[in-house]
Amino acid sequence: MSNEEKPKISLDCIGLFCPEPLFETREKIDSIDVGDVLEVFADDPAAEEDLKRFCKRTGHSLLKFENNNGEFRFLIKKEK
Repeated sequence: MSNEEKPKISLDCIGLFCPEPLFETREKIDSIDVGDVLEVFADDPAAEEDLKRFCKRTGHSLLKFENNNGEFRFLIKKEK
């Protein structure tokens, strides 16, 4: 049993290309409460760097990043 935080909402950005995954993530993060976790799926190679940078810049926590054969999964916790 994993102690991983359960995402409040899931966002599927598979098939979307830069900057769409970033825009969609920013929009979704704005729609959830502080402390909630957003799960994002993406397959655009630029999404890894974009979303990691987004978390750093905005102060949200990247709880988890997985790369499953080019399909990325992010767990982002809204911090403020």
